[in-house]
Amino acid sequence: MSKKTVRIMVSLMTALVLGLTVLFTGCGNDGEADYDPLEGVNTITFRDDCGREVEIPETITKAAPSGSVAQMVLMTIAPESLVGLSASPSTDQLDYFPESTWELPTFGQFYGSKANLNMEALIAAQPQVIIDIGDKKATHKADMDKIQEQTGIPTIFIETSLDKMPKAYRTLGKLFGKEEKGEELAAYIEDTVSYAAKQAATVSDNERKTVYYGTGASGLDCNADGSVQADVIDLIGASNAVVGMDVSDKGGGTLVNMEQLYKFDPDVIIVTLDGIYDVIDEGDASWAELTAVKNGDYYEIPGIPYCWMSGPPSVNRVLGIWWLGNLVYPEKYDYDMVAKAQEYYKLFFDYDLSDDEAKAMLENSSLK
Repeated sequence: MSKKTVRIMVSLMTALVLGLTVLFTGCGNDGEADYDPLEGVNTITFRDDCGREVEIPETITKAAPSGSVAQMVLMTIAPESLVGLSASPSTDQLDYFPESTWELPTFGQFYGSKANLNMEALIAAQPQVIIDIGDKKATHKADMDKIQEQTGIPTIFIETSLDKMPKAYRTLGKLFGKEEKGEELAAYIEDTVSYAAKQAATVSDNERKTVYYGTGASGLDCNADGSVQADVIDLIGASNAVVGMDVSDKGGGTLVNMEQLYKFDPDVIIVTLDGIYDVIDEGDASWAELTAVKNGDYYEIPGIPYCWMSGPPSVNRVLGIWWLGNLVYPEKYDYDMVAKAQEYYKLFFDYDLSDDEAKAMLENSSLK
């Protein structure tokens, strides 16, 4: 039996187990209502990034992510402590997920436009803590209070905008008793952002290129200037081609038409995996006269296990800095991108990315 077949069978079995869990907990399990997430453990009072003081275990051993951003970050530092996932991995993602996570139940997302929380499955998994991770919003304190009240489980928020991400990893390292790993990841992020800032400072106004970041099947859903989904563009010293538009922090949250795109006429076009790249590459007339297309400066963003630019905007953006810098300003960001990808995958996913795997990821994503 092939490894891929085994992974598919694991996914199917996980779905079946989750379905049975929901069925039985939905019928009313009085025992679950008596679950005390802090029973038998030493506790501390933790002040989260909303300013809330929450009693949590001194060392967390069982955690639930609030959504996809939290899942991605926790997967890189304490995957063995996860008791469930916000979203099950696809077949393509499974190789990059630790085997310990393959059979975990899926809870869904706690809040936002994609909220689909399965409360019964969450409580049945008995996490000690629910951890929310991401950019801070005005409603975050109220959101955390509501989740904690609804579940009876300590709920904390840790901010991970790129400038706060090193601090977040150091905090998570302490919470999970993995200080050395937390420091290693924090230092890598600091070095990446510092390097980008240094290189970006050398980009003159005459050298500054505009980048269009298109998503979806049409490529016309995009991440405009000011969107957190596209912050890597500014970090490397380029400019977002889409300016003067309504900004959304939802991936692909700004819609443009072809007429607008031709007015922006970007120097470089990057599009998401399984999107519009093949259509552009095959010479579709509607895209053909754009400057970036005529010059061959259009690329597909690598996306396994997560999009290197965003989707969701999390620690994947750190790899996106290395990739986009090398793509847009190769003379300034001068290094072997295959080696950089291998370094990142080993450090964050504990995955030994082969030369062939890295080259396959970069097939449509390197200078032509």
